[in-house]
Amino acid sequence: MRIAVLAGDGIGPEVTAEALRVLDALALPQVELVHADVGGVAYHRHGHPLPAATLAAARDSDAVLFGAVGDPTCDALERHLRPEQAILGLRSELGLFANLRPAKVFAGLEHTSALKPEIAGAIDLLIVRELNGDVYFGEKGTRKLADGRRQGWDMMSYAEDEVERIAHVAFRAAQGRQGRLCSVDKANVLETSQLWRDVVIEVAAQYPDVALSHMYVDNAAMQLVRQPGQFDVIVTGNLFGDILSDQASMCVGSIGLLASASLGARTTAHGTFGLYEPIHGSAPDIAGKGLANPMATILSLAMLLRHSLGLEDHARRVERAVAAALADCILGGDLGGTHGTRAIGDAVLERLS
Repeated sequence: MRIAVLAGDGIGPEVTAEALRVLDALALPQVELVHADVGGVAYHRHGHPLPAATLAAARDSDAVLFGAVGDPTCDALERHLRPEQAILGLRSELGLFANLRPAKVFAGLEHTSALKPEIAGAIDLLIVRELNGDVYFGEKGTRKLADGRRQGWDMMSYAEDEVERIAHVAFRAAQGRQGRLCSVDKANVLETSQLWRDVVIEVAAQYPDVALSHMYVDNAAMQLVRQPGQFDVIVTGNLFGDILSDQASMCVGSIGLLASASLGARTTAHGTFGLYEPIHGSAPDIAGKGLANPMATILSLAMLLRHSLGLEDHARRVERAVAAALADCILGGDLGGTHGTRAIGDAVLERLS
């Protein structure tokens, strides 16, 4: 079983290192790690945020464990050379069209949410975000209007097969949970969203055991704050999913606790090929200080074990260790605690055994 490790920039190497300590403690047979540069560090060393060797290492693996990308020293570069383009390139080149972002409040941490504890405590949802379409991958540019004003433009579009395949992922996910799926769009003003809604309704006919509802994205953002417990699985497009999943992370208390999996159609000998990463960024302001919370990356490792390596028991073991550490008030600064990166990793390792 081969895992490509792309630690990236900022706190990426720090949090990834703790996840790898957990992986090592599991003592899995025949696991090979392949390390490669990505993001700003790759640009500085190789002249591109996603070097050919890094992409090849990812393609030749069963799964990718990803840290974070983002480097302020690269902000003035042309867009295609900026660190953030690496993750977009990986998603596109590897066919990773489905992003799974679970959000659940850990017992005892209800008070860390910006919401009232009784509201936050009800959060247990999964956001399924389409990754290969929408404005992020559409044509874009800047131009001058006839009167001399500058104008920026980005094309939002989805083909029906792109909507259909992500809808199947979401419906199957709902079947394994509470059987409820909410499709989020903006069909009242966007033609792209109207097609999205039409196709989701068509796919729903194949899943009579799943209750389908629809919600405009502005209302969904409001409902995530007002009554987040009403959601089971949410499926939405790339742009809306990016925003709503970050909002959901703060509803549960900290972005430092949220893991994600990006999956495609490719299968391996053990499961589905995927890229796994915490949803937080590179946090350059605290990089190298040992302050970052590695739990989201450790939980991303658990998703890797589950989806790509087929090791459900090990995945649950890691998740239980994280939950036990949190229950014992092993909290990073993002949760109001004083534990550093290494101390949090130590605490998870202690509870793993």
